[in-house]
Amino acid sequence: MGSIVAGVLSLQGAFEEHVNKLKECGISAVEVRFPEQLEKIDGLIIPGGESTTINKLLEKYKFKDNLDKFNRKHKPIFGTCAGLILLAKNIEGEDKGLGYIDIEVRRNAYGRQADSFEEPLDLSLDRGENGGKFESVFIRAPKIISAGKGVAILARYNEDMVLARENNVMVCAFHPELTDDLRIHKYFINMMKNYKGEN
Repeated sequence: MGSIVAGVLSLQGAFEEHVNKLKECGISAVEVRFPEQLEKIDGLIIPGGESTTINKLLEKYKFKDNLDKFNRKHKPIFGTCAGLILLAKNIEGEDKGLGYIDIEVRRNAYGRQADSFEEPLDLSLDRGENGGKFESVFIRAPKIISAGKGVAILARYNEDMVLARENNVMVCAFHPELTDDLRIHKYFINMMKNYKGEN
């Protein structure tokens, strides 16, 4: 697995936690701050944080064209919380997101910071990685309110879709980087390995 290099968008938000989780999984992880770095990585995580701030920084550093090219190559992309909002096709009551996954999302659907909570969820991952409950941490979490036919739902909270994937793009409403459970990060690493033909 040493040849896989994952990138974590490190303009704002909880990027260090993702970098640490990837390293715990035994792969190289780099902090991505400039668009040209996208050419040198096999997959990208867009972390939680302030989605409006991250979007402004993406514009400031001219990431859009490079991100579009990255997505067109079907390189794996994983967005958590704010990253989910940025990757969505539609953001309720606002402009469109990057449009890399066919979902509509609602910001802060579960309340403010003070309403943060933890919830054990059943995962529907492949490769027999399901196992026991995944302790998920929701912090000012967005909600997926609709999804296109091509979107696979990998976890739900009550009836809400909170972990989803379409082709090379996976999104998560909660924060897997804040738990000791590596299953979701390992699933993303498998997406990168499959992209590189190493499985």
